[in-house]
Parts: sequence; C-alpha cells; structure tokens
Amino acid sequence: MKEITSTMAGTVLNVMVEQNSEVSIGDTVLMLESMKMEIPVEAESAGKVSEIKVNIGDFVNEGDVLLVIEG
Repeated sequence: MKEITSTMAGTVLNVMVEQNSEVSIGDTVLMLESMKMEIPVEAESAGKVSEIKVNIGDFVNEGDVLLVIEG
C-alpha cells in the first residue's frame, strides 16, 4: 500500500482516476491548483487505486494523503 501525499498546499482541481483504476508509475492521478498554477500529482508506484481521500474543490495541506495505491 502506497499513500500519495500532497507536496504543497492547494485546492484539488481535478481527480483523473477512479477507485479500482490501474495506474503506472508517472501517471497523473490528480491536479492541484496553488498560487494560480496547476500542479500535476503523479503516481509514485504502479497498482490499483484502493481509496481516494479527496474531492474536487477540497483544500489540502502539504503532506495530506490524497489517495492510496495497492499493488
């Protein structure tokens, strides 16, 4: 199980995956907006998305868990 965390504070702009989606290393799984910039969040490991912990429009802080990948 690998938790994908936010590297900075920002607002969730888009979630590109659904629960049970298969992802590969480097796939963009989520977009954050911070200081009017769009920041892609990439999968750090391959596997299946087991849990999405945020919704579009949520504000997240650095270190918050965004989603969990099993595999």
